Amino acid sequence: MKNNNIKTFVAVGIGAALFFVLGRFVAIPSPVPNTNISLQYAVLGLMAAMYGPVAGGLIGFIGHALIDLSWGGIPWWSWVIASAFTGVVVGLFAKKLNVQEGDFNKAKFAMFAVANLIAHAAAWIVVAPVLDILIYAEPVKKVFAQGAFAAVSNIITAVVVGGLLILAYTKTIAKKGSLDKE
Repeated sequence: MKNNNIKTFVAVGIGAALFFVLGRFVAIPSPVPNTNISLQYAVLGLMAAMYGPVAGGLIGFIGHALIDLSWGGIPWWSWVIASAFTGVVVGLFAKKLNVQEGDFNKAKFAMFAVANLIAHAAAWIVVAPVLDILIYAEPVKKVFAQGAFAAVSNIITAVVVGGLLILAYTKTIAKKGSLDKE
């Protein structure tokens, strides 16, 4: 059990750092104000699928807060919470995905896609806009437009790039029973 806690702790540190670097320095501008195409959600999907909901939530929370702080302001808590929520939801599918097993077949890819669809749709179409309105009194039309764009772009990047990352990772794992005894 102690070994799993250490692995999770290290995964959170590495995952949050990767989330930060990708979100801060590899953000792709979009036509929607204050909204980017964000590759960091591919890493969040990978890490949440590997280490579960606690790691996923912490990676999303810490990584997003660091991005916001690096711009010289305070974190935009509604979106930080939405990133954490995304990590938790995708992480809830970790046991079923079982990527450490080395098998990422079509059914598991479909499950990973559904997990990300649910997580990002709920996070960016419900959680972030509602919190924007409640916390910051932001205009309803603006925050739902931002949320809808973020949901679509994050689903695409998380599923496509995250799926490729998981596929690459699982290819490095020897399958059980694949080693022959001589």
